[in-house]
Amino acid sequence: MLFDTHAHLNDTQFIEDLEEVIDRAQTEGVSNMVIVGFDRPTIQRAMELVERYDFMYACVGWHPVDAIDMTNEDLSWIEELTSHPKVVAIGEMGLDYHWDKSPKEVQKDVFRRQIRLAKKVKLPIVIHNREATADIVEILKEEGAEEVGGIMHCFSGSPEVAKECIKMNFSISLGGPVTFKNAKKPKEVAAEVPIERLLIETDCPYLAPHPHRGKRNEPSYVKLVAEQIAEIKGLTFEEVAQATTQNAKKLFGIK
Repeated sequence: MLFDTHAHLNDTQFIEDLEEVIDRAQTEGVSNMVIVGFDRPTIQRAMELVERYDFMYACVGWHPVDAIDMTNEDLSWIEELTSHPKVVAIGEMGLDYHWDKSPKEVQKDVFRRQIRLAKKVKLPIVIHNREATADIVEILKEEGAEEVGGIMHCFSGSPEVAKECIKMNFSISLGGPVTFKNAKKPKEVAAEVPIERLLIETDCPYLAPHPHRGKRNEPSYVKLVAEQIAEIKGLTFEEVAQATTQNAKKLFGIK
């Protein structure tokens, strides 16, 4: 019973062998996954996948790197999609100061508009944060994001920031980096964050865990993330798998 809370099986890297990837995930005990769409093509593909597979759910939103491309029509379309029973969250949204395609002020505006939409439709949000922690925390507070809560996706911050996010009704999701030998912060976060606030993810095809680092990631590898967290927290693999799956289902409103 593993729940990959953030997968991009809608990525073109999976076109050739999608069925084999899904089979491997199910063999490793992955019972649910959320497919994340973050622009027109990836959202459309995510919706196609969740229509086809009963164990897949969708998260739809607009990525901060492409914020400059988002139109009013795009946001209205996302709002329409939230009425679909398998759309369980809005995102990934947030701020990305690593790439300079979209100006910071445009990113912030698109981020705020998506938070407001999430509050309107009463869905949790999934946060993408790259080199923008202070601004993200400030906007979440100013916009009252605590009302819907959500996920700090592929969390890379400190345990202190994690605790601040938890106070704002957010869960902390860890992926492949927690397995990297030199990844001090994710291991500290895994140790300090209460198990009832932890989620696991792959962010596939990106950030494959050890020993697959540098290769294409896939949902079956979420097992390696759970195993690493179990080792860090002194829990069994089964305890981590069960807790993180229950956490995800509760957050996404999946019965």
